[in-house]
Amino acid sequence: MFRHALPLALPLSLSLLLVACGNSEPVHQAARPAMVVQPEPAADAVDTFPGEVRARYEPELAFRIGGKVSRRLVDIGARVKKDQPLAELDPQDVRLQLEASRAQVAAAEANLKLVQAERDRYRTLLDRQMISHSQYDTVENQYRAGAARVKQIKAEFNVASNQAAYSVLRASLDGVIASRRAEVGQVVAAGQTIFTLAADGDREVLISLPEHAIDRFKVGQEVAVELWSLPDQRFPARIRELSPAADPQSRTFAARVAFDEGKVPAELGQSARVFIRNNASVPLSVPLSALTAEAGQPYVWVVDPKDSTLKRRLVRVGPYGEDRVPVLEGLKPDDWVVAAGVQVLREGQQVRPVDRANRSVKMLAKE
Repeated sequence: MFRHALPLALPLSLSLLLVACGNSEPVHQAARPAMVVQPEPAADAVDTFPGEVRARYEPELAFRIGGKVSRRLVDIGARVKKDQPLAELDPQDVRLQLEASRAQVAAAEANLKLVQAERDRYRTLLDRQMISHSQYDTVENQYRAGAARVKQIKAEFNVASNQAAYSVLRASLDGVIASRRAEVGQVVAAGQTIFTLAADGDREVLISLPEHAIDRFKVGQEVAVELWSLPDQRFPARIRELSPAADPQSRTFAARVAFDEGKVPAELGQSARVFIRNNASVPLSVPLSALTAEAGQPYVWVVDPKDSTLKRRLVRVGPYGEDRVPVLEGLKPDDWVVAAGVQVLREGQQVRPVDRANRSVKMLAKE
C-alpha cells in the first residue's frame, strides 16, 4: 500500500512547494554601480604642429658678380663674424677689368690736359682778336667733352674697383652658417645663393599649416611652444609671419612663431611643438572607454538624474585622441556619462552612479 502511495505523494509535495514559493515576494536586485563622468573641454580644442627652431633673420648670401668659386673658407655649422670672408671667386677677370679701367682713366686725363692747353691758347688769341668767337667755342666744347669723359671713366673705374672687392663673399651679420649651396670650382651667377646665414639674436619656430584650415590662423595669434628638451614647460608665443602662398610640393603654408619672452633656451635646429587653440571646435569630450557603437553608429550611456536609469544617446564624434574623443553633437556639459563597462549595459537599467574613487555621485534632477 505504501509502495502505491509514494508516487502520488511526491508530486503533491512538489506542488505544495511551488505554491509556497509563488506566494513569496520576488527578490529585488541591487542597482549596479557605474562610474560616471561629465564631458570636459576637448583636447582637440588645441591643434598641435611640429616645428623646428630657426633664426629670425636668415639672409641668403650671394656674390654680386658672377665667376668661378676658387676658395670656400667656411662650412655648415661654422660660427662667423660680421664681414668675415666666406668664399672667393677667381680674381683674374675682375683684375683685368680693373687694369683696363685704370688705363682708360690715364688716357682720358691725358686727353683732358691736351684740350685744356689748346683752349688756353685759343683764349689768348681771342683776347688779341686774332680768332673768331666761333673758333674759340669749338675748342671750349672739346675741353668740356674731355672733362666729362674723365668723370665717366673714373666712375667706370670705381665700379671695376668695387667688383674686384665683390669677388670676396663676406658675412653680413654675426651668426652660424645654416646651409651651403656651392663648391670650389663651380661657376656661379650674380645673386645665386652660396650660403644661408642664421643670424644671432631672436629665435623662432618654423611650422607648416594645412591649407584646409588656413583661415583659422592669422598674424599675431597667441600660441604656446614646447621644446622637446623641456617637455613639461610651455613658452608663450605668437604667429609673427604667415606665408601668403602654399608650398608647391607639400601644399602647406609656412608660418613663423616668435617667442614673447626674451630669453628662451632654444637652439638652432631643435624640435618643438606649437599648440594653437582651435576656436572653431566643440569644447566637449569624453573618455574613449565611454564610447561604444552599434551598426557603425557611436553612442554613449547617459544617466537620467531623476531615477538613475540609463538612456542610450547617439553622438557624432571627431578625430580620436590618445585617451579621449571629441563629441561634436549629442551631449551637454551637465550630462552624466558612464565611463566604463558600457558593453554590458542595457536601456533603462538602473545604476548607482559613482566617481573614479568609488564615491556616490549626487545628481541634480533637471527641470
